[in-house]
Amino acid sequence: MNSASSPYRVIAVCTGNICRSPMAELMLAAALEREGLDDLVAVDSAGTTGYEAGRPIDPRAARRLAATQLGSEQHVAREWELDWFHSRDLILALDIDHYAWLSEAAPDQESLDKIRMLRSFDPATAGLDLLDQGIEDPWYGGHADFDAVWHQIHAALPGIVEHIKSAVLRGAELQRQAR
Repeated sequence: MNSASSPYRVIAVCTGNICRSPMAELMLAAALEREGLDDLVAVDSAGTTGYEAGRPIDPRAARRLAATQLGSEQHVAREWELDWFHSRDLILALDIDHYAWLSEAAPDQESLDKIRMLRSFDPATAGLDLLDQGIEDPWYGGHADFDAVWHQIHAALPGIVEHIKSAVLRGAELQRQAR
């Protein structure tokens, strides 16, 4: 759990960390900033594979983000590291394959409990089977596919922000009680 000196940590995870997860990272960071939570929450992203490690964001994802004034020039793809299970408070899987991979790799129940499908925070998809909560990889498609990813992530943002806000407030209350 986070403390006054360490932020609540969220990571978005997809396959190569060049499309979906960096879009989720940047969109969530912007939503948290709008809520005034950016000093209390750190957001990053990674891929389950190292296929794209070291590469920039996909130009189509960058273009879609830029349409809403979100810069992605600093993004560099990276592969998930196992110790992040312990240093992240919320792990957002972008599709069922990522959810399964993370669940299988989780070293303990505490880590397993941190893994959620990103779209489980979207009221329109929250009650659906995990298979139906995934965001398809737009890499094989065109601009419309990146638009669809943007809309799916955007629909989940209010729920994610509320979840984080509750967790941060709970952590602050626990710290206050411990004093």
